[in-house]
Amino acid sequence: QVQLVESGGGLVQAGGSLRLSCAASGIIFSYNIMGWYRQAPGKQRELVATIVSGGRTNYADSVKGRFTISRDNAKNTVYLQMNNLKPEDTAVYYCNARRPALSSDHWGQGTQVTVSS
Repeated sequence: QVQLVESGGGLVQAGGSLRLSCAASGIIFSYNIMGWYRQAPGKQRELVATIVSGGRTNYADSVKGRFTISRDNAKNTVYLQMNNLKPEDTAVYYCNARRPALSSDHWGQGTQVTVSS
């Protein structure tokens, strides 16, 4: 059974920082592209950042220079360090594990991030 468990969300003032974690089980972690997505009220889910096993990363333009995605393959965990948070970063953040070769795609339950102005 695949499980992706996010933690680290919360309420923070604009300009503050949060670090999200996502612990994965039930998958061969190192074979998966890990990602963070977010969904704000009334909006579609959007990509925040992805990271492949070798460490290559991809970011949405809106978070470049402020957010950093990283992974620890030994701990089956992916992180999202969020700095200089803005009110528009307010959303539910979801962890994603994708393995294109097997057409597998798994999601966590989400963690709320709220940035007050």
